[in-house]
Amino acid sequence: MALQLADLNGVGPRMQEKLAHLGVGAVEDLLFHLPLRYEDRTRMHAIGSLRPGTRVLIEGEVQHSAVVRARRAMLVVVLSDGTGRITLRFFHFRAHQKNQMTRGARLRCFGEVRAGYQGLEIIHPHYSRLTPGREPPVADRLTPIYPSAEGLGQNTWLRLTDQALKALAQGKLELEELLPEAMTRNMKLPSLADAITYIHRPPPDADINALIERDHPAQHRLAMEELLAHNVSMQRLHRRQRARNAPTLDAASPEESRFLQNLPFQLTGAQQRVRDEIFSDLSQPHPMLRLVHGDVGSGKTVIAALAALRAIGNGHQCAIMAPTEILAEQHFRVFGEWLKPLDVSPVWLSSKVKGKKRQEALAALAGGAPVAIGTHALMQEGVDFAALGLVIVDEQHRFGVHQRMALVEKGSAGQTCPHQLIMTATPIPRTLAMTAYAGLEVSVIDELPAGRKPITTVAVGNDRRAEVITRVAAACGEGRQAYWVCTLIEESDAIQAQAAEAVAEELGARLADLQVGLVHGRMKAAEKLAVMSRFERGEIHLLVATTVIEVGVDVPNASLMIIENAERLGLAQLHQLRGRVGRGDLQSSCVLLYTPPLGDLARQRLDIMRQTGDGFRIAEKDLELRGPGEVLGTRQTGMLQFRVADLARDAHLLHRIPAVSESLLNHHPEQVDLLIRRWVGDAARFAGV
Repeated sequence: MALQLADLNGVGPRMQEKLAHLGVGAVEDLLFHLPLRYEDRTRMHAIGSLRPGTRVLIEGEVQHSAVVRARRAMLVVVLSDGTGRITLRFFHFRAHQKNQMTRGARLRCFGEVRAGYQGLEIIHPHYSRLTPGREPPVADRLTPIYPSAEGLGQNTWLRLTDQALKALAQGKLELEELLPEAMTRNMKLPSLADAITYIHRPPPDADINALIERDHPAQHRLAMEELLAHNVSMQRLHRRQRARNAPTLDAASPEESRFLQNLPFQLTGAQQRVRDEIFSDLSQPHPMLRLVHGDVGSGKTVIAALAALRAIGNGHQCAIMAPTEILAEQHFRVFGEWLKPLDVSPVWLSSKVKGKKRQEALAALAGGAPVAIGTHALMQEGVDFAALGLVIVDEQHRFGVHQRMALVEKGSAGQTCPHQLIMTATPIPRTLAMTAYAGLEVSVIDELPAGRKPITTVAVGNDRRAEVITRVAAACGEGRQAYWVCTLIEESDAIQAQAAEAVAEELGARLADLQVGLVHGRMKAAEKLAVMSRFERGEIHLLVATTVIEVGVDVPNASLMIIENAERLGLAQLHQLRGRVGRGDLQSSCVLLYTPPLGDLARQRLDIMRQTGDGFRIAEKDLELRGPGEVLGTRQTGMLQFRVADLARDAHLLHRIPAVSESLLNHHPEQVDLLIRRWVGDAARFAGV
């Protein structure tokens, strides 16, 4: 009989329940619950040599210990080893801890050193009280630290994984090899059992730096398997979609030609290429699954309009979904203007459309209205389409895969499934696209419209705010327009709105000759639209806004962007905001206004923004700094939360994945099931993999 979790010492019904919440339902799952990081407790550090930001092991004698009562009680302990002193602070403590740390007691501690008000300190160090003459030896190997939850301490994980590793060594537990033997042999990778054992319990002679940097062959072995699992899960999802029937949308309509003739510009070569790729897909009897990504201002919306017209011309409906009300409204307005001469009127649907207007919109869609534009409200129950042939999802990374699929299902009541066009103005690094969008065809609009000039970007400290305001006055005095974007670290719309209102009031007072407008997330849709319309008509010189204007806003006369507290934003968001200017033939500028001192990550972000306007280079750096879950906005969905792999660091492994993935899907589907179960688990289930 196979070894069960309940067979392990210390695992009763309550423990099993806690483990289940972390996806651990079998002994094998314990082995794949891998260390999040390692702590180096192999070296003792002199207190006098410590520096802030390091995680260290120290030993010393308690010089002073007291409970300090401020806003809340805190145990403060001063430790010395003769070379220096450090303060230990405990915000959560019990009486027995206080009694352990009396003057003269010797403590061994591990934790992160930080700069405090009265010198160096460690908050809540791991510690043990030492008995003279019986001090335990310093660890001879790295200490693994596991991802955990309340009620599951690190000692519990060490105890449980010890038992699982012992069972593996004794042959009571087997781990099935799921990578092709040829791959592991060619890459000189260890066996799965050896890699798992090494990662959980690195030997004393382990390459410490390689393990901490996750660049050890044992980690490469597991990273390959994890990357392959994510790739095959997405490939399978999209293969299943492609196996369905789709309407053949192959007839060109006169409306397409009229639309192009009405445009005040010519399509770029890149736009023409991507248009042709989409039209080729739409002419097939199986669903198009195409991702179109390009830099800000590269002209994705025009391509979306041409795709929509191809669907309409073939007697089908098109649904266009955007993640925010302001972006969806922008699409509604732009599409409305473009399609009006062609006698096509889009139907608007968002969660704020209520009562009679909602009923009218629903009736129009059920009756065959050609174009629907809206937010996630398009996916909701009660929204029915007569003949949905094409789904266009803008800024796909703001939605979960399951949300996109929910909209697709709206058009799958009959024998056919709608085509899907996924767009993003956030360029996706190639390594990320190979994993997150495996199985999708990818089109890149890699050419900006003629006449666009590079945007000059500078970073300026907030102490020069007055100079920046003078610059705004000068630009607007020359007939140009400007944005002033307010950002706060808090997520609250209310606090962001208050901050924007305060800035708008300040700038209105200091720039009395200018019309200053305000837009933020708590305004009603009609109010936001009215302000944006006045800005577009040139009636407002300076628009103060929160990050609601991040995407979709297109005012060619706006040539100056001020981003306040720029150090608090990620690269992708900074690049999107900067992309609101430089949309005409004017020389445009972006000022990144920051509050010093800058942390290392913030400095790197601002430096890359000053150095380049290339969205793809910025995206690669963003991936390196933040990781795939943050870049794609999928942290809440569970997708692409890697346990071992790192797409920036492991990019050199990725080129081997597609061929292996193809072979497994075609010839070894049972291994695909096992891979997905082992590495993706619940995250695959919601996506229907």
